[in-house]
Parts: sequence; C-alpha cells; structure tokens
Amino acid sequence: MAERLSPRLLLHPLDFLSLGFGSGLVPAAPGTAGTLVAIPVYLLMQSFALALATYLAVVAVLFIAGIGLCSHTAGRLGVHDHPAIVWDEIVGYLVTMSLAPAGWLWVAAGFALFRLFDVLKPWPIRWLDTHIHGGFGIMLDDLVAGLCAAAALQVFTLLL
Repeated sequence: MAERLSPRLLLHPLDFLSLGFGSGLVPAAPGTAGTLVAIPVYLLMQSFALALATYLAVVAVLFIAGIGLCSHTAGRLGVHDHPAIVWDEIVGYLVTMSLAPAGWLWVAAGFALFRLFDVLKPWPIRWLDTHIHGGFGIMLDDLVAGLCAAAALQVFTLLL
C-alpha cells in the first residue's frame, strides 16, 4: 500500500487535477475512486450532446493536459506512477465511453470493463505500463485500457 498523502497537496491546482479532485487520496482503491469521479465528467459531457469529433477532441485535450499534470505530480511525489494519480483513469474512462450508447447500463458496463482492463493489464497494457515512463507513460496505459474497454463495450452493444 502506498504512503498516505497529505490533503494539502490538493491546494496546488495541478495536483488537485491529477489527484482526481481529491479522489486519488482515498486510502483503498484510488483508481476505482478516480474512475467513479469520471462518471459525472462523462455525464456532463454527454449532456452537451457533443458530436463524436468534438467529444474526441475534448478527450484528446484532457489526455495531452494529463501528460503534464501527471508528470508534475509524479515529480513532486518522487514516484513514477503513484496510485493517487488518477487523472489517467478519468481520461481512460472517457475513452471507454466514446462510442457507448446512452443509459445507466452502459455507464456501469463501461466502468466495469475499464476497471477490468486497468487492473488486469493484459498485453499490451502491462508492457506499456512497465516500459513507457513519465507523464506520457502514466497516461498511455490507461488510454489503451480505455480503447480495449471501448472495443469490448461495442461488442456487447452488438450482442444486446
């Protein structure tokens, strides 16, 4: 288990974001807490009825911003990918939901699938997690987990 972090970290805007608005500070399963925070972010984006290209552009901006955010906080903490850094989970979940149909069933299914891929880290996710470092590495494995979860979610939509 990682060292418990001070809530004072949230006073810095970059840390506040990379720590998922504070959700990364929960003592157990911070990645799950960060993904839970992603749900209202997704629902807010969905409420604007964004065209797919616009949705993906917003997610791309959040991904690119996440490289700097996560790099900053990892540097402050002195740990490559501290479990409290959950901006990558937020973006990964948004990737998962990029083509999802509307409705709570899909919100929950996307959550479960993203967490499954993020926790189990099947190839190539685990390889990326261990070989690509810095802010880009922190973000990249969750991007790929989100893409895998999105593909699985699309298979489920075809089956139902």
